[in-house]
Amino acid sequence: MLKPVKTCLKLFQAKLSRYIVGWVFTSIVVVEIAILIPSYFRREQELLTNLENVSSEVLSSILVNIQKGEDSQKILQMISQKLKPSSVILGGALYHANGDLVGTFGEKPTTSCNDLGQAHMIRVQSQNGTRYDVAWSASMFEGKYILIIRHNSAPVKEELFAFSLRVAGLVFIISVFVTLTTILILGITVIRPILQLRDDLIIAGEAISQNGDDPVFLTMSKKREDEMGEVILAFYQMFTRVRQEIRDRQQVEISLRNEQEKSERLLLNILPAEIAQQLKQQQSAIANRFDEVTILFADLVNFTELAAQISPIELVNSLNQIFSSFDCLAETYGLEKIKTIGDAYMVVGGLPNPHPDHAVAVAKMALDMQQEITKFQTPTGQSFQLRIGINTGSVVAGVIGLKKFSYDLWGDAVNLASRMESHGIPGKIQVSETTYFLIKDEFKLEERGIIKVKGRGELITYFLIA
Repeated sequence: MLKPVKTCLKLFQAKLSRYIVGWVFTSIVVVEIAILIPSYFRREQELLTNLENVSSEVLSSILVNIQKGEDSQKILQMISQKLKPSSVILGGALYHANGDLVGTFGEKPTTSCNDLGQAHMIRVQSQNGTRYDVAWSASMFEGKYILIIRHNSAPVKEELFAFSLRVAGLVFIISVFVTLTTILILGITVIRPILQLRDDLIIAGEAISQNGDDPVFLTMSKKREDEMGEVILAFYQMFTRVRQEIRDRQQVEISLRNEQEKSERLLLNILPAEIAQQLKQQQSAIANRFDEVTILFADLVNFTELAAQISPIELVNSLNQIFSSFDCLAETYGLEKIKTIGDAYMVVGGLPNPHPDHAVAVAKMALDMQQEITKFQTPTGQSFQLRIGINTGSVVAGVIGLKKFSYDLWGDAVNLASRMESHGIPGKIQVSETTYFLIKDEFKLEERGIIKVKGRGELITYFLIA
């Protein structure tokens, strides 16, 4: 006995169970009330009819006196004498057939002969249910009198109240019994498996979100051959498919992520990060003007003669080592490497993100490049030398074309920087007058003097010493 009760109480903890219980209980109560309400009114009618049966004595006495020819006052007196203190008849009123009042006895009825109208008989109960008036027309008394009797219906009201309590108790007991029986059967066959399936769904979601091991599902511990078993099996098959799809997708995402990272690294090795981002957002040419940047060109001295003396692989390895060290210096000073052309190296300061110390940073890198080149020797044991040229001015920088993108510079300042390098001296760093005025307070420089520069005429240049 205790086990079913405990099972029911446990089932009531679930919202679904409470929802079903509420609907089942309400439905049974409504059905029972719909069935038992007519019984209530039948019982009320029976009790009121019993009251009317008491009034039959009055009717019979009036008929006897009317037949004897007694006058109305004597008839009224005889009726009032017949009333007993314990009688359900509280009083009444007697009218002539024309509506004139003969007299009243006991408690006067609130119903009058005018309320009777053309009806043969009327019954009127007070609003509080304690009084019940019955009016008989003159046709009941040989067309001479109208009689209205007032009854005490308070006992009827009390009996109906007790009857209602008995009916309500019966309805409640039946509803509770049927509801508990229904919820117990549904709980074992439907609700409990649904709740277990809910818990398994939560476990499955956690396993998928946390990418954990496959969980042990409680609903799979017992095989069912009904529709609920088909639902549970469909859930398990769905979980298996989803789990496999997620694993396959994760592998694809990892591969795509790795390839994307490779592509990003490759793109950032070719273009500045800001330019790469712009290029991904638009396919048109990218060009920006910078009013003041510092450009450095460096060239390996006598590299053409060296190339004829060593193998191509040795040549490329030497260039790779040297330029890789230059790349590290450019990253250290926050400069942007533009390109290498053969044995020439080009770097710029002040773009794509402008900063005020671009000329100083380029000068420092140039000095470090002179130090760095001394660490390298040719396969024949000879030392490398650099010829470096620096100039400051305005340029246009960007990416053009549709294939093999490269970030490049255009402008007169670029040409002059190239001339500073080509007209320079091996082992020296030649700077233009514009750059000189920007770095003279922080570096040691010496004036080279006036030189003739191709396409520019005579210019004053300087050597960066330290």
